[in-house]
Amino acid sequence: MKTKLRKWAKEERKKLDMKSISLKLVDKLRETEEYKQAKNVMIFYPLENEVNLLSLLEDNKNFYLPKVNGQELLCCPYCKKDELCNSCFNTKEPLTEPSQTNPELVIVPALAVDKNNYRLGYGGGFYDRFLAKTKCKKIVCIPSELIVKTIYPEDFDIPVDKIVFV
Repeated sequence: MKTKLRKWAKEERKKLDMKSISLKLVDKLRETEEYKQAKNVMIFYPLENEVNLLSLLEDNKNFYLPKVNGQELLCCPYCKKDELCNSCFNTKEPLTEPSQTNPELVIVPALAVDKNNYRLGYGGGFYDRFLAKTKCKKIVCIPSELIVKTIYPEDFDIPVDKIVFV
């Protein structure tokens, strides 16, 4: 079922104006108490047709990007001008070393979310394993068109604390 949902969500995203949606989502995220209070925020570098939150880097916060290491997701410091490399999943990753600081807030990528705050990821389980080990707040920023009744969560799926949508 999740495989069908992933395919559907990827096709739906192609139909949306993700640039405009991303700008609106950034504005809404900035209004949340979770974002306002966080000093250390982990975001993600967007894939094609994915929500782009990189304009947040203008804010006065410490930002982090994920880096894949085997089956683990590492949290690495990132500034706007830092060099990035391509990961084994063809995503952009920082060259910086992992941080010992845990972010207070993680903005988690999602193909879709459901009304119980479960997210549909890309299927690797990297974020679920990472989030299971942290006590941070978790937010998904997503177009409302990608909110579904259920994503058929499994025991290892970690729900997010909040869904920011437009």
